[in-house]
Amino acid sequence: MNDTAPEQNFSDLIAAELPYLRRYARALTGSQSRGDKYTVATLEAILKDRSDFENDNAMKVNLFRCFHAIWSSSGQMFQDEGSDPRARAHGLLSKLTANSREALLLRTIEEFNIKDVATIMDVDADEVRRLIKAANSELSASVQGRVMIIEDEPIIAADITDIVTSLGHTVTGVARTHAEAVELGRNEPADLILADIQLADNSSGIDAVNELLKTNDVPVIFITAFPERLLTGDRPEPAFLISKPFQEAQVQSAVSQAMFFASTATLKA
Repeated sequence: MNDTAPEQNFSDLIAAELPYLRRYARALTGSQSRGDKYTVATLEAILKDRSDFENDNAMKVNLFRCFHAIWSSSGQMFQDEGSDPRARAHGLLSKLTANSREALLLRTIEEFNIKDVATIMDVDADEVRRLIKAANSELSASVQGRVMIIEDEPIIAADITDIVTSLGHTVTGVARTHAEAVELGRNEPADLILADIQLADNSSGIDAVNELLKTNDVPVIFITAFPERLLTGDRPEPAFLISKPFQEAQVQSAVSQAMFFASTATLKA
């Protein structure tokens, strides 16, 4: 019998869920570097003690539960010094109902069910529902702005437009190609960009976003059918990432979260 098999199996199971934990950490912090620090801290804690995995929960639930224990004891308390936009964003976040953003992200972006969110956060289901309701209300009321949409599918673009405007934001326009996106961005500066990865003329939404960010440093939400491909740790990554096909609540949550941050890590071509 191979004594290393259980170790390898455990590591493989953790590795399979790691991209999603890293996405969650970015959404909480608005930063690749800060999010990764808490992800690494979680892995270090697991290496020292696996007792939290000795139960019938799914691997992903246990992994996020370990992360949340560390985040709850330290991550929620971080402060950015100064008066830059990110510091102001965290100032706003500090005024929100405790744990509300976490519950909302776990339910919408990561798509855990209410029971699993309750397990991860160590609260009951009713508390999870209360926190999600509070987050939706407080986030949507806190910040409104101008949103640019880069999406080549008309139906999807229309759906995103409806969701964004229902939150009180103004859509500056919809671009279908790299060239259209750059022109729109220059003529109608936005506070947030929501971009598909692959555009109508086979150009890159990533390229378009990076060109726009040279003159206007704003939050970005990327949309892709393969989020794990963008969360490898090999290069700069987006702080906000929505998987296709997406649900309305996912877009609502990501837009509301992203509006709190004035800059985001972006992908290079």
